[in-house]
Amino acid sequence: MKTNPLGRTGLRVSALGFGGAPIGGLYTAVDDAQAHAALETAWGRGIRYFDTAPLYGAGLSEERLGAFLAGKPRDTFVVSSKVGRVLTPADGSRDTSGSLAAFAGARPYHAVFDFSAAATRRGLEATLQRLQLDRLDVAYVHDPDDHEETALRETLPALRAARAEGLVTAVGVGTNSAAVAAHFVHASELDVVMLAGRYTLLDQSALADVLPLCAERGVAVVLAGVFNSGILATDVPASGATYDYQPAPPEIIAKVERIARRCRAHGAELAAAALQFAAAHPAVAAVVVGMRSSEEVAANAERFAREVPATLWRELRDDGVLATFAPTPGGVA
Repeated sequence: MKTNPLGRTGLRVSALGFGGAPIGGLYTAVDDAQAHAALETAWGRGIRYFDTAPLYGAGLSEERLGAFLAGKPRDTFVVSSKVGRVLTPADGSRDTSGSLAAFAGARPYHAVFDFSAAATRRGLEATLQRLQLDRLDVAYVHDPDDHEETALRETLPALRAARAEGLVTAVGVGTNSAAVAAHFVHASELDVVMLAGRYTLLDQSALADVLPLCAERGVAVVLAGVFNSGILATDVPASGATYDYQPAPPEIIAKVERIARRCRAHGAELAAAALQFAAAHPAVAAVVVGMRSSEEVAANAERFAREVPATLWRELRDDGVLATFAPTPGGVA
């Protein structure tokens, strides 16, 4: 597996990263054995970058990842997690109304937005305990879209203080919004940005601002959500396909079907094209994909490595699917 420098942090990450939301039970429960098998396959395929968050199963993803990595040489992997949501005990039942509702089998907690400096420090310490680590490689401010001023005033300074203490190596922001990401890059000193869903075959809005801005300032970019929550993950949009975590509208389904036909005509898989397109931008250090099973890991690793014909990229650009100046694998014009 190819590795890339994570900006100027001194860290190197595998170009394909393991997203830990599914092993926290995102949408479907996953047991310990299945989670371990997925992680084991990722390790065997050369994946050395693992992303998680307290939100993912109310700490379940972090605990499973920590148990898997225990005993592995510390300098052979990179782990990122997040702050901004505080886990508070519920009344013994699972949260079915808040952001934890999407996680089947989540622990009996509520996840409450809290970007204060004190909550940031507590959250970081709890994450390190669950991961069984004394240092977190990357700490992201998680979804600060509606809390930008507090995050700039309290969360980021608290993370920079933790970095000075050696508890954190790199500080970043994770968001689904290109505008929010650009605002934080302009307004603060970040090491890395995790951007979900805004640089894909369907949405290249990050190309206009945040990607060139990060390249200019030496801020690493990690892309998530490159399948736009699932619609790009299969060769034909399935019934009930989602786009950005909502039912896909007819025009999006029609566009995906058109892209998929182009892929099939060139003997390429839609999901492989989606992965490789996102990874081709020079500002991107890694693409993180959520995976819940050994089979999903193996499939995505193979898609990431499989050759996609250069003629496909030319046709997608001619069709207007790709922006005129969007980089493509191999530098295809």
